[in-house]
Amino acid sequence: MTRMPEALVPDGRTHVLWRGHRMVYFGGCDYFRMASHPATRRAASTAARRYGLSVGASRLTTGNLPILLELESALARFLRAPRALVVASGAMANLALAESLVGRFSHVLIDERAHPTLRDAVERLGARVLAFRHRDAEAVQSRARRLPVGARCLLATDGVFPLDGAIAPLAAYRKGLPRDAILWVDDCHGAGTLGATGAGTAAFWKLPQRALLRTATLSKALGSFGGVILGSKACVDGVLQRSRTFASTTPPPPPSVAAAIAAIRLLEADPGLRKRLHDRVNHVRGMLAKAGLVACSVESPDGIAPIVGVVPRSVAEQKRLRSRLLARRIYPSFIRYPGGPETGLFRFGISSEHTPAQIESLLWALIEPRTNSAVSR
Repeated sequence: MTRMPEALVPDGRTHVLWRGHRMVYFGGCDYFRMASHPATRRAASTAARRYGLSVGASRLTTGNLPILLELESALARFLRAPRALVVASGAMANLALAESLVGRFSHVLIDERAHPTLRDAVERLGARVLAFRHRDAEAVQSRARRLPVGARCLLATDGVFPLDGAIAPLAAYRKGLPRDAILWVDDCHGAGTLGATGAGTAAFWKLPQRALLRTATLSKALGSFGGVILGSKACVDGVLQRSRTFASTTPPPPPSVAAAIAAIRLLEADPGLRKRLHDRVNHVRGMLAKAGLVACSVESPDGIAPIVGVVPRSVAEQKRLRSRLLARRIYPSFIRYPGGPETGLFRFGISSEHTPAQIESLLWALIEPRTNSAVSR
């Protein structure tokens, strides 16, 4: 039976209070700790005083505030997209986009480990859905070769996979697809973290905007709340015209919208935030790769996803790793997540704000003399 985990209380930018103890926190996905940045909190407070806590209406009725348009302009600029459409959540971005695409495709190719919300979304398209092996460009090419003449093809994948930080080989997929195929990237974990300016996984692979659809969340790199659909004017217009979900839901709360705008400004003004994040992730993944705990996946200095997943091989190993983490006052972020291993895994989200001492403490907890006792998924 699934139960709600124990509540955690944030305490500063890199700690939580748990069972009466102050623990270093590597859980979650707030990769720049924007949720607790003084500037984002000030922006949220100001917006709450000006706009209140909710618009209380759909954007297509009376809920379309100027601040939402400002956020869409900032997101389109920051994530290098022709247009951006803000919705209530990342999951809703997938659903709303899918509703606008019903009937457009005959076949959908999807990574077998795609996020559950992306899988659910493509099932609504009225197309034949074909899964391919995880991050396997040759499998994509093989599937594409067997498509019937005249097939209208969509490939759907995460940009960065949330359990282990693996990056989808989008450029290789593009080469193996028919010229008129569309690529849909759920880039919740890549937006803001990958690419030379943080524009995401497609920018990391230098893909053109042609035949590209993207969805993302505001709750990862931006530390706020809400979702976004990124694409052409026709893409955004299609959602406005055909998505019942978008038409009938309230947008993110104004304080969250203002906080997201402030987070974008911070990331645009200070490239050192991304460099610090990538330096920390490079160090962690490099050390764990030497110890045999993760695969070395260092593609380039600006292409390292800030996620490390460690899957214990046994219950005993899980308990030992948990004990080592607790001994170093690190919260043991052991999770079970849809699409992940049934036995669960330790998932660590590295942030730009973790100190070198905290990073080293995590490494000491994970690396032991018998380094073959756990493996990355």
